[in-house]
Amino acid sequence: MHYGTALREEIATPRTTPLIGIYDMYSASIAARHYNGFFVSGFGFAASYYGLPDIGFIAWPDMVAFVERLRPAFPGHHLLVDIDDGYVDPEVACHVVRRLERAGASGVILEDQKRPRRCGHADGKLILPLEEYLAKLELVLESREELLVVARTDATEEAEIVRRAAALAETGADVVLVDGVRSVEWIRKIRSVIGDKPLLFNQIAGGKSPSLSLSELTELGVDVAIYSTPCLFAAHSAIDGALSALKSADGRLPEAGPAGAGESVGVRSSTELLQKNISRFHPKPQPVSA
Repeated sequence: MHYGTALREEIATPRTTPLIGIYDMYSASIAARHYNGFFVSGFGFAASYYGLPDIGFIAWPDMVAFVERLRPAFPGHHLLVDIDDGYVDPEVACHVVRRLERAGASGVILEDQKRPRRCGHADGKLILPLEEYLAKLELVLESREELLVVARTDATEEAEIVRRAAALAETGADVVLVDGVRSVEWIRKIRSVIGDKPLLFNQIAGGKSPSLSLSELTELGVDVAIYSTPCLFAAHSAIDGALSALKSADGRLPEAGPAGAGESVGVRSSTELLQKNISRFHPKPQPVSA
């Protein structure tokens, strides 16, 4: 399967392509009911897998193993994977890119941060010298076969944002991302700087960037939008609310109903959701019982 090519073709359509941030197999199973593209978010993965903030704790074998689980369960979905700075060394970055492509990733995002790294919407980010990042990016591009590569800068100074966006647009990267962009005016500025190169916009609740609809992003010339954390933050809120309600009800569980009906999800609706993942491996799924 040419997953990179399929994602390129999707991004080339007139409307902004949304990719939804997922953090584990369960969140992916729910997101798959609504969208055909996933963003394997570093923020979400660090929180889910390690219980830690997105400041450089992810080990590349863990991320590769996650994608290896995702792809068989969701063979028709786009999978854009956050690989941070390529896990420091250019040689490691190239190895990870080759492993992810074999695992079925559609694309990767490679940033220009240096350690200690930070979430793209956090303060205190440090960036590599541009020439050093471009050398790493070039090696990654040479390592892929048809994997889509997003070149990302975390520059925050206005002149440096312009300089780096223009430089990234001149590379063989498929898409450019300026993370943490703070205004609509700057989206327009970056769009003009990178010419015809596809542009990616990252939205995260409570982050530095404005909250915009897909229609608004399309009008601004944004080709693809990643939503890093809606599943993670929704789970945070729902779990906290459910356990508060359980405590106030003296440990009595609420009545379970069908998913999406405004009632608590129960064993049957949860099993029916997960049964769909089995059906992608087996032609005759076993009947659900509860």
